[in-house]
Amino acid sequence: MKPIHVIGGGLAGCEAAWQIARAGVPAIVHEMRPGRATPAHLTGGLAELVCSNSFRSDDAGNNAVGLLHEEMRRCESVILGVADTHQVPAGGALAVDRGGFSAAVEAALEAEPLITIRRGEITGPPPEDWDSVIIATGPLTSPALAEVIGAATGADSLAFFDAIAPIVHRESIDFGQAWFQSRYDKPGPAGDKAAYINCPMTRGQYEDFLDALLDGEATAFKDWERDTPYFEGCLPVEVMAARGRETLRFGPMKPVGLTNPHRDEKPHAVVQLRQDNALGTLFNMVGFQTKLTYGAQKRVFRMIPGLEDAEFARLGGIHRNTFINSIKLLDKVLRLISDKRLRFAGQITGVEGYVESAAIGLLAGRFAAAERKAARPVAPPPTTALGALLGHITQAGDAETFQPMNVNFGLFPPLGGKLGRKHRKPAYCRRALADLDAWLGAERAAAE
Repeated sequence: MKPIHVIGGGLAGCEAAWQIARAGVPAIVHEMRPGRATPAHLTGGLAELVCSNSFRSDDAGNNAVGLLHEEMRRCESVILGVADTHQVPAGGALAVDRGGFSAAVEAALEAEPLITIRRGEITGPPPEDWDSVIIATGPLTSPALAEVIGAATGADSLAFFDAIAPIVHRESIDFGQAWFQSRYDKPGPAGDKAAYINCPMTRGQYEDFLDALLDGEATAFKDWERDTPYFEGCLPVEVMAARGRETLRFGPMKPVGLTNPHRDEKPHAVVQLRQDNALGTLFNMVGFQTKLTYGAQKRVFRMIPGLEDAEFARLGGIHRNTFINSIKLLDKVLRLISDKRLRFAGQITGVEGYVESAAIGLLAGRFAAAERKAARPVAPPPTTALGALLGHITQAGDAETFQPMNVNFGLFPPLGGKLGRKHRKPAYCRRALADLDAWLGAERAAAE
């Protein structure tokens, strides 16, 4: 049987290849790293996480991304399976040891007989004898391949900036001021109730910090980058601060649900850090993605109580992401309308987030494998998280204002009847999982 070629070894590409192999079809993964680096990756490992180490909420009964987690688990996702094995404490979120996660995904693919990994950059159009190709090169597509994609789609890629938060060595944090606690003591997947390090600020400290943050020197953009918009779900902390002096207190620095054991008073604002590796030696600053220069980051972030002597394992940064206008260019099973042998998957399709990217890779892999086996690809119901996300990028979104989107209940078809706010989200989740199980059952029956 001829293989399906997957270009890109990120989360979407790895998930696509895994789903193809699970269906009994050979897959070849083409990854340019380490031969060609990107502005954000640090290693040559597959499925490297370049921003946060969090897959966000793991609550499958009340949260859309938690629901997406569960749907992917039921589809035997390699990304979710490895994430569950390599999770680190993160309250109600699913966060992972980024090094262990990447190594385990790569090991899983290497151990699969139907998957071949080839290192080397694809710089030209896929050869004609590659009759089924999934392009999952992500937001950091190489310039050469980006030109190929532009030529194939007949349209310029859209673009936005994405920012990375700093990572701090735990041993450099002053626990005479900071403390461990999850917001509202909410337990995470592993039962932990103290997953975050909290650094409190008084009103005066917050105001001084805000002034320094707004005055901090930022990274200069190149001329061709100046008009590129930010993604609203991942704004640099200084951009958020510029929107109003209370913005951070109602965003990543909100002080609610926390009790300072060192002082008998409510903090005016709190900076949280989340565990970044399994050893618990590294913690990333939640919501502190930034475009400040390295010097400004060290100066400003060391104003945070508890971080005065902070040692940074990695400082924040910013990189340009690209994505295609999928609504105009792709059909309902992720094929390029103008060239049906090409599929797109992952963040390049205009979804935002690790899990969402892997989810579109999962669907692209299943669709491509079904076609290879002479079956008709069937999309999941729009009432599921997978189906709602797919629908947004292929038919339901607005092509004129298309922007990257996280999964959310606003993408789902409305529920029938009247439900109170408390019962609405659980109802969405129950309906989704029931419909997903029916879809998977029909898929298995068709394969027999």
